[in-house]
Amino acid sequence: MCESIDALRLNFDPDKLFMLSCLLAFLMFGIALNLKIADFKRIIEAPRKALAGILSQYVLLPLITYLIVITLKPCPSIALGIFLLGACPGGNMSNFLSHLAKGNVALSVTLTATQTILAPLMTPVTFAICANAYPPTVQLMQEISINVWDLVKEIVIILGIPLVIGMVVNSKFPSFTKKIVKPIQIISIVLFLGFLVFTFVNNYHIFLDIIGTIFLLVLLHNGLAMLGGYTMASLFRLDFKDKKCLTIETGIHNAALGLIIIFAFFHGMGGMAVVAGWWGLWDLVSGFIVALTWAYLDRRKQNLTA
Repeated sequence: MCESIDALRLNFDPDKLFMLSCLLAFLMFGIALNLKIADFKRIIEAPRKALAGILSQYVLLPLITYLIVITLKPCPSIALGIFLLGACPGGNMSNFLSHLAKGNVALSVTLTATQTILAPLMTPVTFAICANAYPPTVQLMQEISINVWDLVKEIVIILGIPLVIGMVVNSKFPSFTKKIVKPIQIISIVLFLGFLVFTFVNNYHIFLDIIGTIFLLVLLHNGLAMLGGYTMASLFRLDFKDKKCLTIETGIHNAALGLIIIFAFFHGMGGMAVVAGWWGLWDLVSGFIVALTWAYLDRRKQNLTA
């Protein structure tokens, strides 16, 4: 069964890949419209919080991911998809969900920006370490033969450049930015969800063949990622708002970046792509559930103390 899953390839031509890259750049531009130089200064002002977030994302989560894979032993292509999503930076919805959950939004913005800047280095390195530590994926990686520098360049182009442009626009035209930031973020989210649906429709038979295999795997991975973020915040003795933030930041990932990497460097490998596509949908569902639950409990607590 694994051989057939690993051999699957999603129907995805170069024009669609270019559109997805532009979409992710647009998503990143929308995130950057909320960023200021002061957001990075918070790393110096609150190094303990920033360190907790970085360790949660790039140390604890890869460890959790690896332990899940060696325990459940999914097919190699599915394992590669889990490794890749675990190495991707936080998603564009994490700031909004932290706000919804009454978490530390300022910390969320700082961590999103920091993870994005680190992504060109940390995403390929973290992914390569995990993939080369698990024998079944080592063989698959050797068959594909990825150019690491091309991967770094791709991430810089679709994440780094829009980040800089968005921050410049925010700095030079603050009044204009306030008017466009919310519409752009809403449009980008709708477009991304539409893209996922479009990809599913064009490859529904592959999704239906694999979804049963990856459903619980993604559910477990996402749940443990959130639990890991909360645990890391607890170990660093952060307050409850910070714990909410780290939970969401560690659990929400940039599935669009994962899909671009999969189609550009792994030829649309079915197991990987379905993991990334399902993760992109599920982490929004789980993120909203967690954020709305915390928001409800916060309102209830305020009503009881009023």
